[in-house]
Amino acid sequence: MAEETMSTNFIHAIIEEELQPGGRCEGKKVHTRFPPEPNGYLHIGHCKALTIDFGTAEKYGGICNLRMDDTNPAKEDTEYVDAIQEDIHWLGFDWDDRFFYGSDYFEKTYELAVDLIKKGLAYVCELTPDQFREYRGDTTTPAKSPWRDRPVEENLDLFQRMKNGEFPEGKYTLRAKIDLASGNFNMRDPVLYRIRYIEHHRQGTKWCIFPMYDFAHPIQDALEGITHSLCSLEYENHRPLYDWVVDNCDLPSKPRQIEFARLGINYTVMSKRKLRALVEGGMVSGWNDPRMPTLCGLRRRGYTPKSIRNFCERIGVSKVDSTVDWAFLESCLREELNETAQRVMAVLRPVKLTITNYPEDQREEITVENNPVDPEAGERTVPFSRHLYIEADDFMEEPIPKYKRLTPGGLECRLKGAYLIRPTGCVKDENGNVVEVLCEYDPDSKGGNPADGRKVKGATIHWVDAETAVDAEVRLYEYLFTDPDPDGPNKNFLDYLNPASLQVLTGCKVEQGLAQVPMPEQGKTAQAYQFMRQGYFCLDSQDAAPGHLVFNRSVSLKDSFKKK
Repeated sequence: MAEETMSTNFIHAIIEEELQPGGRCEGKKVHTRFPPEPNGYLHIGHCKALTIDFGTAEKYGGICNLRMDDTNPAKEDTEYVDAIQEDIHWLGFDWDDRFFYGSDYFEKTYELAVDLIKKGLAYVCELTPDQFREYRGDTTTPAKSPWRDRPVEENLDLFQRMKNGEFPEGKYTLRAKIDLASGNFNMRDPVLYRIRYIEHHRQGTKWCIFPMYDFAHPIQDALEGITHSLCSLEYENHRPLYDWVVDNCDLPSKPRQIEFARLGINYTVMSKRKLRALVEGGMVSGWNDPRMPTLCGLRRRGYTPKSIRNFCERIGVSKVDSTVDWAFLESCLREELNETAQRVMAVLRPVKLTITNYPEDQREEITVENNPVDPEAGERTVPFSRHLYIEADDFMEEPIPKYKRLTPGGLECRLKGAYLIRPTGCVKDENGNVVEVLCEYDPDSKGGNPADGRKVKGATIHWVDAETAVDAEVRLYEYLFTDPDPDGPNKNFLDYLNPASLQVLTGCKVEQGLAQVPMPEQGKTAQAYQFMRQGYFCLDSQDAAPGHLVFNRSVSLKDSFKKK
């Protein structure tokens, strides 16, 4: 059971009205469904829909079905079915024993199509695809079909023979007989069935005719007793057809379709077809690449169920399409991890720091807090000695203006939790690169507080002990695309791939305690850590292994992505 329920929105207002005495749903349990097509992995856009579907049922003490929309056999795969279930469970939702496939209803859907033919409300048409487009008409010209008045018995015979596989693909379709002059083109005798000779991932070759989504979906909803069929705004113009199917087929219930605006986020694409192109083209490492907007990619990167559900809750539900800034999703994660993530020290671009007046053979333990905003998180000790590692950019031989870190003859700085230091010089290699920073420490300043109470104007610098530090690989992520709208009109999204979306750092140095962190479990978010001054990180669930630490940056400490 999820911890939070969605706040009131226009969908909930409709439901509450219908639950009232005399309302359409008086005395009924709210029953919704989430019907993903198993032709790809769920992404953050689907997450909005599934949180609306499952969250709405949860809010009203109802139930929500999970139904795989597998009426189109050309694109489906059991790999996606398994992944979809894993993602929904990860978000904290469940469907108990209410898991269905659209193909479960093929037999009943066929029977209902036969009934429509018998009622004179459907006919077999033999227009070719080109003719279908030619005869579709326009806003002032009705559509037409010379087969519209074909006798019922002839329609029944042809439809049976279509089912038996006697005709080639494209030879016939079954169309609803509604209104060829309708201003809504979805109602101009839409196709209900088409012939396809292709193996279905569950039905095999049993069927060679397949129902169109607009015909199958309302039937599936009604057979499952769905009270509210919540879907994206693109189906608003399809609602009259949805209602026509429900009204004219012999079904046990009459669900209501309600549409809401889809989720758009900048600097990414939300089309499964285009995400698949990124995967198959090798432009990302897979569906779970941490740069992808897929739920498995976000999970691998370190996003939590709570942060994503909070994001969906806060953006709200509306009837108007809009685009949300990716930074808002980041802020939801950052807000949670600030409260929960343990602080650790990690040096991503290390340079050696030698405290020249610290005894060579002396070692000690420094106490640091695990999370300053959560006192109950406690403290830990980290080793300290003469030789440390610090970030390379925490030292500048020739500082820029307002530089408050280490520079020869510059400001006194704090080593986090340890001592005050003042740099005295550096050692360079044959190419003039700084390979070692030299400094002296104040032995009377343990904990970072000078005994004489003097004011320290320099920065606080994180560090790790050189002898005990553990090597790690760290992956830093930026936007996958350089354009905030890579999928916009007249654009090829592949032209805007960001070559700097992934930066891999090797030879990073982290606290020795991180070597004992358990490897991430399948289907779960890895434990989060705040690398001080760097951001929030987690072990990579795919590439990390004992003795080979690989960390992904989940989110920076603040919105620092470059808008390119």
